[in-house]
Amino acid sequence: MRVRFAPSPTGYLHIGGLRTALYNYLLARRHGGAFVLRIEDTDQTRFVEDAEQDILDSLAWAGISYDEGPQVGGAFGPYQQSARSDRYKEVADELIALGKAYVAFDTSEEIDGLKTRLTSPENPNPRYDFTTRSQMTNSITLSSDETASRLARGDEYVVRLLVEPGKDVSFQDAVRGQVSFESNAVDDQVLIKSDGLPTYHLANIVDDHDMQITHVIRGEEWLSSTPKHILLYDALGWTAPQMAHLPLILSPTGGKLSKRNADKEGIPVSVLQYRQKGYEPDALINFLALLGWNPGTGQELMTLEEMVSVFSLDRVGQAGVQFDLQKLAWFNEQYLRSRSPGSIAESVYPLAAERHPGVSLEYLSSAILLMLERLSFASDIVEATYLFQDPDVYEEKSVAKRWKANSGQLLTLYSDKLKSTSAWTTESMEALLKGMVEHEGIGIGELMFPLRMALTGLPSGPDLYAMMVLLGKETVQRRLVKATTTLS
Repeated sequence: MRVRFAPSPTGYLHIGGLRTALYNYLLARRHGGAFVLRIEDTDQTRFVEDAEQDILDSLAWAGISYDEGPQVGGAFGPYQQSARSDRYKEVADELIALGKAYVAFDTSEEIDGLKTRLTSPENPNPRYDFTTRSQMTNSITLSSDETASRLARGDEYVVRLLVEPGKDVSFQDAVRGQVSFESNAVDDQVLIKSDGLPTYHLANIVDDHDMQITHVIRGEEWLSSTPKHILLYDALGWTAPQMAHLPLILSPTGGKLSKRNADKEGIPVSVLQYRQKGYEPDALINFLALLGWNPGTGQELMTLEEMVSVFSLDRVGQAGVQFDLQKLAWFNEQYLRSRSPGSIAESVYPLAAERHPGVSLEYLSSAILLMLERLSFASDIVEATYLFQDPDVYEEKSVAKRWKANSGQLLTLYSDKLKSTSAWTTESMEALLKGMVEHEGIGIGELMFPLRMALTGLPSGPDLYAMMVLLGKETVQRRLVKATTTLS
């Protein structure tokens, strides 16, 4: 088995592209096959300078390794289509010689004129096909001498596939079953553009054939292009690989998860955005795997190795799947909490040191241990500023509602008791607080609220006693004095 992921460097890797790469990777690893990365960079008009590097970086970040491709090599390279132009021209010439393709000299104005002339309510999108090619300027309507003369003087031309009408184009899709198209609905697609570069359609099937790809797994949006590819395989006498078209990823409100829809709903579309937002790579991969595939076990949290062991295309659904950002957040929290505080601290330390100068790695690790059940992202820890510096403000609504006339006095009494304690543990903090509550005959909230407000500036937060142990005796007492002075 040989599969490939073939992105175009026309933008940063889309989240749907990462899912496609993942499914290819899982299938190859499941069956001991090869996973090939191929960069389809023939569209020079939309080329983005650093997009290829972003693809490589994103796959590496996600833990998806490839067996052949850029920076790795392999027996079927080069793996950038821009370096394979001679091979595409060779195949196009072969198709012309076989009478399966032809040369067309039509200008863009002539093609626009064709569309204007033939557009009607019954035919809203006229095509360059068997019904119209005889009206155009090509090697079918021109004599061989005229064609040769135009080529010799350097006239611009494209190479088009000669699509015969009345043919049934069928293939077995691993996800969708038997799929059929009529060739009458397929245009004489361009194979070689006027700049000499191949179109996606020609380069795609030539590379898949030459690289001995056995399974093509790609998004549903490519389903309508498949009859063009099947016709090309047939014209060249090649065997087409097994096709599998994955269900669309839909926005939460329906419709394809396009950049426009995603932006409206606050959903990142590029893998780079997920990296920058601090998502755990394993969480994103786990979430994407289940966005269209069901392992059949009911298990949700799965390692990459566990996915490999059970992955199969027959459990990939046909219906589009809605992208649920809240579900992804849940996955992220589960994976984050499975990491050790020390590991998280190391990854977030540069940011924490920038935001809170002087913080030690040891203290940061302890702070993460305290806050782990409250973190959605590793970087959330730096937002809990009260763990790193004394609060400058106190939440006004809570203070107005719950800070009583005796709150400052109670804090002073508790602070005095803390001065005399030698044990600085959660047990001693709790015992002192409960003892004082009992002695003063007050409700526990009457002391706990002002104490928490003094320490954090907020009405809620992590375990109070564990936080006091983390902050240390000096910091706790300093904050109690500050709050008493400020709020009383």
